[in-house]
Amino acid sequence: MTSDTNDHRQLDHLLSNSAARLDRWRDLNAKAQAWAAEVRCARTGAGAGPVQEALADLRPMESYFAYPGVRLLHALDERIADGDGMGAARLILRMSNSLLSGSYRYDEGEWQATEEFSAEGPDRTPPGLAGSHASRPYFEALFVSPAPAARAAAITREIRELRRHDDPLIYEPVLVGSVEDALLATILNGKLEAVVIYDGIPIPSKHDAPLLRDFLSVYEHLDMTVDAPREIGVRLAHMISRIRPELDIYLLTDRNVEQLAGDPSASAIRRVFYEVEEPMEVHLNILEGVRDRQSTPHFDNLKQYAAKPISTFHALPIARGKSIIKSNWIRDFGEFYGLNLFLAETSATTGGLDSMLEPTGNIKVAQEKFARAVGADHVFFVTNGTSTSNKMVYQAVTKPGDIVIVDRNCHKSHHYGMVLSGAQPLYVEAFPMTEYSMYGAVPLRTVKEALLALKSAGRLDKVAMVTLTNCTFDGHIYNTQRVMAECLAIKPDLIFLWDEAWFGFARWSPFLRMRTAMGAAAALQAWRDDPKALEAWQAQCRELGEDLDPKDPRLLDRVLVPDPRAMRVRVYETDSVHKSMSSLRQGSIIAVRDEDYEHHVSAFHEAVFIHASTSPNAQIIASLDVARRQMELEGYELVMRAIEVALAIRREVANHPLISRYFSVLGADKMIPEEFRASGFADYLAPRMNWLTAVKSFKEDEFCLDPTRLTLVCGTAGYDGTTFKNLLASRYNIQLNKTSRNSVLLQSNINNTRSDVAMLIKVLLEISEEIESGFKESGEAGRAEFAEKVRSLMEDVPSLPNFSRFHDGYRDDPRSPTQEGNMRDAFFAAYNEADCEYLPLSSQDIDKRLEAGPPLVSANFVIPYPPGFPIMVPGQIIDAHTIEFMRKLDVKEIHGYNGARGIKLIKPSAIGV
Repeated sequence: MTSDTNDHRQLDHLLSNSAARLDRWRDLNAKAQAWAAEVRCARTGAGAGPVQEALADLRPMESYFAYPGVRLLHALDERIADGDGMGAARLILRMSNSLLSGSYRYDEGEWQATEEFSAEGPDRTPPGLAGSHASRPYFEALFVSPAPAARAAAITREIRELRRHDDPLIYEPVLVGSVEDALLATILNGKLEAVVIYDGIPIPSKHDAPLLRDFLSVYEHLDMTVDAPREIGVRLAHMISRIRPELDIYLLTDRNVEQLAGDPSASAIRRVFYEVEEPMEVHLNILEGVRDRQSTPHFDNLKQYAAKPISTFHALPIARGKSIIKSNWIRDFGEFYGLNLFLAETSATTGGLDSMLEPTGNIKVAQEKFARAVGADHVFFVTNGTSTSNKMVYQAVTKPGDIVIVDRNCHKSHHYGMVLSGAQPLYVEAFPMTEYSMYGAVPLRTVKEALLALKSAGRLDKVAMVTLTNCTFDGHIYNTQRVMAECLAIKPDLIFLWDEAWFGFARWSPFLRMRTAMGAAAALQAWRDDPKALEAWQAQCRELGEDLDPKDPRLLDRVLVPDPRAMRVRVYETDSVHKSMSSLRQGSIIAVRDEDYEHHVSAFHEAVFIHASTSPNAQIIASLDVARRQMELEGYELVMRAIEVALAIRREVANHPLISRYFSVLGADKMIPEEFRASGFADYLAPRMNWLTAVKSFKEDEFCLDPTRLTLVCGTAGYDGTTFKNLLASRYNIQLNKTSRNSVLLQSNINNTRSDVAMLIKVLLEISEEIESGFKESGEAGRAEFAEKVRSLMEDVPSLPNFSRFHDGYRDDPRSPTQEGNMRDAFFAAYNEADCEYLPLSSQDIDKRLEAGPPLVSANFVIPYPPGFPIMVPGQIIDAHTIEFMRKLDVKEIHGYNGARGIKLIKPSAIGV
């Protein structure tokens, strides 16, 4: 590690390594401008020394990017050597600005070494877009070749000469000569879209740069040892694919390419070429691969449809827009949205269009592309949100009487999904964060206890599925692979539904991907195929027996291993694409990696028919298509930038002397109990936190924290979450979603910029200054009043109620020690108003019933916002803790509760027990 390992920037750069490069460019620019100022004022100062040091620090990293490239850096070296401080500063500023704006991708002049654009022959032609249209999308391709460094310029020139004027895309080559340099380029350069590997390359990097070594050190899974040096190309392809699976990888080898192409070990390679084959074929394949990802079948088809002259005689007057554009009264509607929106509307599924209910054309292809992008076997588009996606899964894979182990705090769509399917929930509790009036995630031990209790009761065969939210609204991420593996050790055919509504972007982070449902499912399948898996299970059998005894206390305290021969990988993931990608609202997907999917395919189609509209919004479908395109082509870089924004907010709030008095962003040490953080990871900004600790947390901890989600404590500034949220919206035009009693949730995403950070910090400073000003006016009395308000928000918080139990009248077997319940019967029992009663919260009858009975049985869901989880469900016995919580609530929005009439209850006489 370098000497500044403990510097917070080092940990930032692990998750957002684009910032590592830009930070160094900013440092170089600052030192160059300082040198230029010395020259202008004829002062004696540090001169070129600091610039040379900063450039030396930056140069190794620049070998992994096409721009600014060898020519511009050589021109910079010449200016520094000539003592031209003004010229060096101008050139550095131009290159730095071009990197920041991305103008080098379309402005040929940015590639020139002089300020005046010039093209004096082939060697002076700007390499970025020579002889091209500036509108052509630009990307970079990595060439990993054992050719000597002296040949680099000639190879680059040969690759550029392959360009044709009618190529739809244009790319610039990046040349490296070793395995380590190829991996570093893959990690650092978000503009890469393709990799061409020549077999037989050496392993060590040519650079001896500590920072670059640090980047590689955190990727412990990158095993660079090979039995035969000539096979390193295939190994490198696998390593690159594990970091960035979206990249197209090509291998050039002098081995038997026919056999290699059919070898499963080469599955990460898009195409294998014989090394001496025509270079043009490689060039054309690179373009074709990127074009395949760029292609958006439904959106492209919709654009073509909108351009056709069509007469409509179907039931959609808005189609083609004539009823709007020709109207005297709603023409502004058309002017606001533009004509294309209406030209692209139709209720037909003919003439080149497709049906979302039974797609056979462009929608089917678009779904297949999305499945490839997220690592699924199947993806289904949903145009009315992940609430519907969740209900579809319940309807497809569960039936009346099935038991689902489910987080009680999950989204209401899961509870309603079980009402619809007739599945019986066995609620498991997340760990509480009472101080902040929120719940975390469900410990694995709790899930295992539920499964083992069901096995002990002889009811394990009834368990169909485990449902958990990953990540939670507040950013808690499960160790998904471990959860599924240990559950499968108890019941090998379990289905898992991971609600990843807020986590779809994670696929494009190499650190977060391993914790997604699809990433973990792939890892489980790879583990099962390894001979060591059976050995591990056999070793467990020798210790615990082949059939795990549910009463053996050791099962809860150790990591359980499933039988690789019996386990089935059956994973469903629901993503709100609109929550973290560039999709229109309600754009969602169901991703499936279920080895027994064929058992459910008919039921799944029925679920689609039940829940999907027969008039789906074509524009939402198109936005799902486009969102996939964007993430496959630039998601890696965009996610890094989103993380960079979140880390910048954390840093500025923590370091500002005034803001930090009243506001703070909670770290993992506050959000996740220590027992679930074996790595010792505390916070992204904590002293002595290094890269290896952070990576260990991502890989091993039971829970880790999503870096893009920030819980900002506002109770210490005297604001409850709802009031603070409304203040930000009404006065400052800052919008956010979730609040708690004393906090608000900030989310960074691919839409945010550093300007958003600056705006937020300015607002927090202004609010902090207002608090300080108020103290000056009100004196000690004001300070005392403020302190009491903070105390009430931060200390006088209500206890969070756990789920009590279902009434025996809504349990299949009241004698069973397990607590699943028939929520569906209770839900529909409440439809008969004569069988229901209402009791106001303030009523003494409630207290009498709590003390002497008969029990209070909820007739419906009661969901306060915040915290947003159901504190009552149909058929649940309401206990004193829940009533106390309800009475202390100070929120206005409580779904399912009628303030005028009170809590809706099922009358004891209506319950058949």
